[in-house]
Amino acid sequence: MALTACSGGSGDEDGSSSAPSTSTAPSAGTSSPAVTGASADIQGSWITTAGGRIVALVINGKQAGSFETGGAMCNGTAGAENGMQMIRLTCADGSKTRTNGTVDSVDGTTLKVTWSGKTGQETYTKAEGGKLPSGLPTALPR
Repeated sequence: MALTACSGGSGDEDGSSSAPSTSTAPSAGTSSPAVTGASADIQGSWITTAGGRIVALVINGKQAGSFETGGAMCNGTAGAENGMQMIRLTCADGSKTRTNGTVDSVDGTTLKVTWSGKTGQETYTKAEGGKLPSGLPTALPR
């Protein structure tokens, strides 16, 4: 399944347009069948641990990325699909650990995502101001 956006929106503000369109530009009250941006609730940096490693999930607009210490780096999209918030990632090393996720719940500090496959549900904590949240396990010096 390929995910595409309906419009970039960058040409509308200065009055220029680089490509002809076969449909009218979406207005604020028009729903689109394509993937829309992720809700404001899931925007930001989220951290969890898995197997003794820190996993960061970053969502900015329709863009998403996941980074695991000593592991996979993945990028892709986040957005609404069929009334659900979905995260779709492709990992540089071919890993399938976190590729398709459904947001189960989110509040100001916690994000729960169920990933397809063996990873299952993970609970992330919001990282504010570029700092790791408190309560994460730390590695002991060797």
